[in-house]
Amino acid sequence: MSTTLSRVRAAHARIDAVDRPEIWIDLRPRDEAEAEARTIDARVARGEHLPLAGRLLAVKGNIDVAGLPTTAGCPAYAYRPAADAPVVARLRAAGALVLGTTNLDQFATGLVGTRSPHGAVRGAVDPTRVSGGSSSGSAVAVALGIADLALGTDTAGSGRVPAAFNGVVGLKPTRGLVPTDGVVPACASLDCVTVFARTLPEAELAMAHMTTGTPAALPGRTPGPWRVAVPPLAQLGELDPGWAQAYEAAAERLAAAGAELRPLDLTPFTEAAAMLYEGAFVAERYTAVGSFVDTLLEKGGEGLDPTVTAIITRARDIPAHRLFADQERLAALRTRALAELSDADALLLPTTPGHPTLAEVAADPLGANARLGRFTNSTNLFDLAAVAAPAGAVDGLPFGVMLIGPAFTDERLARIAALLQPQAYLAVVGAHLTGQPLNPQLLSLGAALDRTTTTAAVYRLHALDTTPAKPGLVHVGEGGAPIEVEVWRLPTAGLGGLLASLPRPMALGRVELADGSDVPGFLCEPGALTDAEDITRHGGWRSYLNAR
Repeated sequence: MSTTLSRVRAAHARIDAVDRPEIWIDLRPRDEAEAEARTIDARVARGEHLPLAGRLLAVKGNIDVAGLPTTAGCPAYAYRPAADAPVVARLRAAGALVLGTTNLDQFATGLVGTRSPHGAVRGAVDPTRVSGGSSSGSAVAVALGIADLALGTDTAGSGRVPAAFNGVVGLKPTRGLVPTDGVVPACASLDCVTVFARTLPEAELAMAHMTTGTPAALPGRTPGPWRVAVPPLAQLGELDPGWAQAYEAAAERLAAAGAELRPLDLTPFTEAAAMLYEGAFVAERYTAVGSFVDTLLEKGGEGLDPTVTAIITRARDIPAHRLFADQERLAALRTRALAELSDADALLLPTTPGHPTLAEVAADPLGANARLGRFTNSTNLFDLAAVAAPAGAVDGLPFGVMLIGPAFTDERLARIAALLQPQAYLAVVGAHLTGQPLNPQLLSLGAALDRTTTTAAVYRLHALDTTPAKPGLVHVGEGGAPIEVEVWRLPTAGLGGLLASLPRPMALGRVELADGSDVPGFLCEPGALTDAEDITRHGGWRSYLNAR
């Protein structure tokens, strides 16, 4: 059975098994999806390069998918788009297959995932908890293993809060990097299209196909150690039990991976966050869909969520002078915030202060939602980039953190976020050593130098005839010698990618170190050593190069 077709069938079996109908607004007809899967498989079989072939995609219901209605979570608003939104078209062009459109907080107004006539989307791990919004269905579809990738939007945190609550990765790009054409706006000047995936490399692969052009050039930066700003716990406010400890553990994990932690005053960030809904900026939500809501209210308001309706209609009467005053205040806060970030590569924060139950949100819909945006609301107001990543669990529930940085530092943030993922060690003896031609490969994967040591005295080193020049390390047992080696620490996923791209005659095996431990490392196939010079007497590749 072909790969994409089998995955579509497995996804539908999974949809039936999890029995979470509230995830979806519209699923594509199964025969239509299977026909497209056969086409993708045939194209791959003909040798066509489709980097996302076999990946199944869920799309938030406020993003256009040709053939399905765009509803933004309001059935009366539905229209049938003539074409895919550009971001959907780009992923499909790379081989992704759309399963359907997902549920959301109506008109992308909310961080809870409960404000929908299609029903509240329950958390993937604990169905008594909210899934987070507004991109609720998208995050849960990925977390439950139905979709590989999912699109959401993020104005105030809608692509990061549900990522945190459901234990998946959420990338919120710099504003403008990903087109928002074909997206029903929430606040058009702030909206971003985001992507969910179960791993950071998968999310980055999708984002690479979503972006427009090349990010703006940033000042040069010497690779590592990363500088991560960490505010004092007192400035985080009240957190759910265990969350402060989980946050501190994430910071300690970054420090153990080589990052330099430094303090930061969080005040300008939290003050700006409160302005998003308490100030005049919420008026833009009325600009987006206010006239439609007013008209539907005149007809009885069927299908409108009462909380969303109250937020949008209340924004109608905000006077223009308040907007100008808020813009002036925001500019001052942004200047302070960027000054705080000026000597850091990223700001580390819990994605939210806690994870409420469905009952808690029902009892206080506005208060619970406002609390969830404490750390996320200011990001787009300040024109920052962000990555939301899993960082462990508290009482069996996913705990997530955000890394936030200036515009166009998206890739940098991802490299730092990778340090939070499971780590592996790698021993290198040649072209990947510090200062050697292939060392940037390690740095690009978020690797950090752990230590310099030697192997056990059971290896011999040979100079290979390759470009760039590199040695071959081979295990000989008796008659070997200690060889200088660097041990690097890098994300496990990065090690897998490095292995997949490793050219022959190099191979990955276990390298025994002088202290008796062993780690994965680069070795050489013995057959490649026939005409290679034995340089063991130099004790290492750098010594050989210096002598030569």
